[in-house]
This record gives sequence, C-alpha cells and structure tokens, in this order.
Amino acid sequence: MAAPTDHMKMLQFLKLIGQLKRVLRTGWVYRKVKDPESVSDHMYRMALMSLTITDPTVDKDKCIKLALVHDMAECIVGDIAPSDNVSKAEKHRQEEAAMRQLLSLMPESLGQEICALWEEYEHQSTTEARLVKEFDRLEMILQAHEYEELEGAPGRLQEFFDSTQGCFQHPDVLQLVMALNEERRSHMAEKNNSGNSKTMSHAT
Repeated sequence: MAAPTDHMKMLQFLKLIGQLKRVLRTGWVYRKVKDPESVSDHMYRMALMSLTITDPTVDKDKCIKLALVHDMAECIVGDIAPSDNVSKAEKHRQEEAAMRQLLSLMPESLGQEICALWEEYEHQSTTEARLVKEFDRLEMILQAHEYEELEGAPGRLQEFFDSTQGCFQHPDVLQLVMALNEERRSHMAEKNNSGNSKTMSHAT
C-alpha cells in the first residue's frame, strides 16, 4: 500500500480538528446546561478576544495562534475537567501524546511551530501565554453569565466565577471582568426584586 501523501495526512489532521466542533465543554455538561458549547466555540471567542486586545506591548498575532492551539489536543482526549480527578501531570501526558499524533500529520516546519505554541501555553512561559490564559478564564465566566441569562437563573453558576478569583492581572481583562460582574450583579438584583414583588403580591 502506498504511503499517505502530505495532502492526505493534512486532510486527516483537519478531520481530527473538526472533532472539536462536537467535543462539548465538560463543565457545562456536568452542570446540566442546555445546549452546552463545544471546545471550538470556546476557542473561537478566545481568538476574537486576542484580536481585539489593544495593548501594544503584546504580540497580537501570537495570542490569536495560542488561542487556536491551546485546546487542540482535546479533539483526541476530550475536555478533561478538574472534577474528573485526573492529575495535572497525567492530563499533560495525555494531551502531549495527542499533540504528537496530530503533529505527525503535518509538515515538519508547521508541526514545530504548533508544538512550540502549545508548549508555550502549557508552561505559561511568555506574556502572551499568560494573557491568553486570562482570556480562557474570561471566556468561561462570560459564557457562564450568558447561560444564567438564557436560563433566567442569575447566580446559578457562581462556582465558575469563584474559581477565577484573583486570576486576572492584565488591565484590559480586568476592565472587562469588572463590566461583566457589574452587569451580572444588576441582573441578580433585578431577579431578587422581581421575586420580592411577587412574594408581596401573594401576601396581600
């Protein structure tokens, strides 16, 4: 049998990456969110966050690439959540093996670039990697807020917000987090006031 051509291998790579459209974000599944997002949904908005950053001291193009690469291994290993009780070392081992499998399907120079980006994010070794990690967390709590809005249940996903306390450092990200928290508090207050009004109307 003839060896697969480079184009056939790249096609296989693109098919594997396409699985990310169907890998659901585990945290939402465990919290029984209706129509939970996929990993690729999450990565897409992170890439847009990277595109819109205004800080001239960071490499915006690298941030976009990091956002697109950071969860790539999940097309093979799935989205391993903290509640899955998999150690950080074991999670890294599984994802590293998955990355090797993916990189074997692409030209060497491209594989080296993607591998370097993935390792940079994993080890949080640059300003850009640390910023994209903040985008990862920001995207998560923004999505949590949106699910609360869709469910009409502000505050239900508080644990996701709690998990990010003290994790944000970049001024632009902090401003977005503050705006998000302000909007969420407003929605929670409206919900509480609405509930109190109904209680009072029933009492009278």
